[in-house]
Amino acid sequence: MMARVALMAALTAVGAQIVIPLPFSPVPFTLQVPMVILSGLLLGVRYGALAQTVYVLIGAAGAPVFAFFSGGLGVILGPTGGYLISYPLAAAVAGLAAGAAARSERRRALAASCAAGLAALAVIYALGAAWLAFQMQLPAAAAIAQGVLPFVIFDLIKVGVAALVATAAAPQIAPARG
Repeated sequence: MMARVALMAALTAVGAQIVIPLPFSPVPFTLQVPMVILSGLLLGVRYGALAQTVYVLIGAAGAPVFAFFSGGLGVILGPTGGYLISYPLAAAVAGLAAGAAARSERRRALAASCAAGLAALAVIYALGAAWLAFQMQLPAAAAIAQGVLPFVIFDLIKVGVAALVATAAAPQIAPARG
């Protein structure tokens, strides 16, 4: 299980490097969201959260695992820190559907995975936009306009893809889940 935790932390770091900066927002487009959600859906509440905690701690310690190959406490305390800090909680929320993803019939597994992924995305948006507003001294509407709205359509697609991958993969790895 520890190898799976490490793998999901590493995949989140890789997803962070697939990045498109947005000129109107301090928050870039990355592929971290599906990795966070997959962490929970494939590893469950505890180990999914652990994978994302490992990712955040490695980055906070200075390893260049955050977007643009950055790392350090400055990134955590910067405009995007709320999103990063949300990842362990979001993975735990997604992990609530790990059992359904692994053991339910396909349609039910996909529905549960999508629902949990959407709840996890809400956690990411809430903590990320709240920290963005605080850190940049923005009104809530401006933080939502910069840190949530430009990402919604793409993040919904990412949640769907993560749910599809989890629904296909979880039954194969479920017997090893602890």
